[in-house]
Amino acid sequence: MPAVLPPLYTHPCIKKTEKPIMVPSDLPYPSSLVFNAGVIKHNGEYIMIFRNDYGTDQTAYENEGKTFAGTSIGIAHSKNGIDGWTFDPEPVLDSGKPGNDPEIKRFYDPRIVKIDGRLLLCLAMDTPHGLRGAIAELSDDLRTCRLISASVPDNRNMVLFPEKIGGEYVRLERPMPVYSRGKDVFDTWISRSPDLVYWGRSELVIGVENVPWANNKIGPTASPVKTERGWLTLIHAVDLDTSRGKNGWEKQWQKRYTAGLMLLDLENPAKVISFYDKPLIAPDRPVETDEGFRQNVIFPCGMVAEENGEVKIYYGASDTCVCLATAQIDDLLALLK
Repeated sequence: MPAVLPPLYTHPCIKKTEKPIMVPSDLPYPSSLVFNAGVIKHNGEYIMIFRNDYGTDQTAYENEGKTFAGTSIGIAHSKNGIDGWTFDPEPVLDSGKPGNDPEIKRFYDPRIVKIDGRLLLCLAMDTPHGLRGAIAELSDDLRTCRLISASVPDNRNMVLFPEKIGGEYVRLERPMPVYSRGKDVFDTWISRSPDLVYWGRSELVIGVENVPWANNKIGPTASPVKTERGWLTLIHAVDLDTSRGKNGWEKQWQKRYTAGLMLLDLENPAKVISFYDKPLIAPDRPVETDEGFRQNVIFPCGMVAEENGEVKIYYGASDTCVCLATAQIDDLLALLK
């Protein structure tokens, strides 16, 4: 199935790897879909923390109505951040192993940063009373995870800046105000905290109306990268067309996810210095347009700046596998004049 219309293209400065760097069959435990992975460098290696949905397959899903049995958060390691990934034998979080809090049904879509020596996660958290954005701390040995705080419903796609700004923790987020903006018209906001628990001084960063190719919702993706000119920041952008058909396992999938690029002020990251007015990364390869659970979806959750000027961008493709794209940081900054 070809990419949906109108056509959108990845910028030539982005180089995608030929194949996904992680697929469900790579995992040492049951996996139907592995995607939306955050990545950092830690203790001399690359650490990937990923979402894993398990318990069905395309045939059972389409023909028998068998949905996923659960979601887990797993961890993988690599020396070069490209291949040779090894996996911890068990997930660090698993909805199939409930804890003591009946309000927590599952965690998913992890992002990871290291601030002042602490490994901090942003997660989406499903509860019986709504979807909440969560912040947690991962132990240094990567074996346990402690919940620090969670938002009220409905908020998600949170990402922490990789250092304190003005002595405060700062996060980008995407609240979901269905009454004030209408269904699925969601924007990117920023909030601040002295301690990762109490969050406030929230401001709008950028709205859907400011993204020319989006008509549905926009939000954060990976933690921003600090440059001399500002915080290099990715967003996800969604366009919806009700004429679109199946596009994956579900009976109908009408959305397309792309990634955009902006530069935020170093001292006041609520201020957009520059915004690139075209998509940076779009679904334009068969693994992104013709295959997978939800086709025409790319979603970055990890961005790593290398000392040689390269930026590695880790993204989920079709909500099914993990892919990698690279670019030169100078080329990205050149788009943000």
